[in-house]
Amino acid sequence: MDHETVMWKRHAELERRNQWGARIRDFILGWQDGLVNVLGVILGVAVATSSTRIVIIAAIAAAFAESVSMAAVAYTSFKAEQEYYMSEVAREKREMKEVPEIERKEVGGIYQKLGFRGSLLNSVVRHITSDKKRWLKVMMEQELKMFPQRASPVNIATVVGISAIFGSFIPVVPFLLLSVKTAIIASLIISTIVLFFVGVLKAKTTVGSPLRSGVELAVIGMIAALIGYGIGAVLGATVVG
Repeated sequence: MDHETVMWKRHAELERRNQWGARIRDFILGWQDGLVNVLGVILGVAVATSSTRIVIIAAIAAAFAESVSMAAVAYTSFKAEQEYYMSEVAREKREMKEVPEIERKEVGGIYQKLGFRGSLLNSVVRHITSDKKRWLKVMMEQELKMFPQRASPVNIATVVGISAIFGSFIPVVPFLLLSVKTAIIASLIISTIVLFFVGVLKAKTTVGSPLRSGVELAVIGMIAALIGYGIGAVLGATVVG
């Protein structure tokens, strides 16, 4: 097996890992947002009322509303990013056609910063600009630091929406099995533990300290829970009063 084939296979494997990592990050995004938002809602409702039925109805409504909202946001944001990328591709193509000398100088500037000089630099520029696809790829990735999306906005929105549903129902489970007062504590503990481990997983698929990431997500969950709890307590006292 020649060196070029080995390098190509390594590159293909790296791309597959990057795509898998991106899908994991999308899943974590929906999961943590669904869990945190519904946790705040469900604790607020649980404190304001002692009815398990009302708590569960509110939780289910919040869970589906959150998943649809997250999916819509993911779709529109990634679609906008995709459209912006394509507009930049069109602009670079136009400039390569209308002002090729300026674009060649930009390629030269890119590789000059990397240490290329003299005849070697000129050779690299000629090689790159002799092929329009290669030229465009260099301008997009090296100059603009922009890369094509490997997944469609629909795919990303589906992953985020489904994961938000899964995350949303984690704090609901205790209310299906326990009394409201006991379920409040159980939901808080379970959600905190889950958020911690989701934070650890998030750090392992991106960068950063797993412990710090886990603690950060757990703290975010606690803040959301306390806000929901406080609002529920105030509203409950107001209604009763």
